[in-house]
Amino acid sequence: MKKLVLSLSLIVAFCIAMAQPKIEFDKKTHEFGDVHEEGGKITARFTFKNVGTEPLELKNVKPGCGCTAANYTKTAVAPGETGFIDATYDPWGRPGQFNKNIKVTTNEENSTPYLIFIKGNVIKRPPTKYELAGYKQGRGEVRVKENSVRFDVKNTQTHLDTFYLRNFYENGTPISVKLEQSQYITEQSRSFGDQINAGTEGYIVLKYDATKRNGWGNLKDRAVFITNDSVEPRKYLYYNVTIKEDFSNLTAKDLAKAPIAAYDKVNFNFDTIAQNTSASDVVKITNTGKSTLVIRKIESSMPSLTYKITAMTIEPGQTVNLTWTFKAQSRRNGQDATLDIITNSPNNPEQTIRVKGYVQR
Repeated sequence: MKKLVLSLSLIVAFCIAMAQPKIEFDKKTHEFGDVHEEGGKITARFTFKNVGTEPLELKNVKPGCGCTAANYTKTAVAPGETGFIDATYDPWGRPGQFNKNIKVTTNEENSTPYLIFIKGNVIKRPPTKYELAGYKQGRGEVRVKENSVRFDVKNTQTHLDTFYLRNFYENGTPISVKLEQSQYITEQSRSFGDQINAGTEGYIVLKYDATKRNGWGNLKDRAVFITNDSVEPRKYLYYNVTIKEDFSNLTAKDLAKAPIAAYDKVNFNFDTIAQNTSASDVVKITNTGKSTLVIRKIESSMPSLTYKITAMTIEPGQTVNLTWTFKAQSRRNGQDATLDIITNSPNNPEQTIRVKGYVQR
């Protein structure tokens, strides 16, 4: 009797094990061959069949990079029925060969993800009239040649930049150009009037005034040219600026009375922590100088590293605690983050606190 019960149990377990969904692709690679960069997005359809005995579900369809996107069957596929996965690739700006994958995860028991591939070669498009003139960015018929700048400047200084514009209209249409001015980005001069004539190039000189910016360290700002270009009326100019405090005018007497920032520790290692947990520690900042120490700015290199500080001003002889916390969340493997501290201490105005560790799944 015991042998019979055992045999029946084995048969039932075998039947349950056999009752599983099973995916079978008509193909796992699609070769597009040669495609033209300017030809628009291309799509390959991968058809699959459920050759199992239970409904099949696609749990996750994840493109291998931002170049591909997937539309797919989102309902359960009954045994014997078929579904699809569409893989889309945008060749614009990506001349040359490509080989992209999509990872497909199903509800099959103990199944590893499947990989399907799209391959091909993008034939580079001929340069546009804008690119031939050196204008590779933007849209519309009025364009800015270089719309971003990067520079360092003292908090007592200003900085000038020249931005070149061209009106590509060929029908004689002049385009008005006006700067949307801010308190610290202002127009100084231009090579044309209120309008730039069709088929011509001109320039506008802008001044960045760090004395009015009221900011420290790495800053991202922008200015805007307002035009009547029908396609892109607002032309954005991007500033990546680092503002540092100017201590050059301090005398020996000033320096003797200046604040001094002293840190008890600047490198931390939290060893190994699990996902969705956190690690923390304390940095002690002491003012060993003779006047008030002001913490201008504290900037984290990643959202996972946060901080709390007991005060942003420190009197001579006093100490404040800066508590940092690293939240592992869904991160994994080695981690390396920083807190950049900017103060009015002439001997050490910038200090980096480095936090390292390992997050285990």
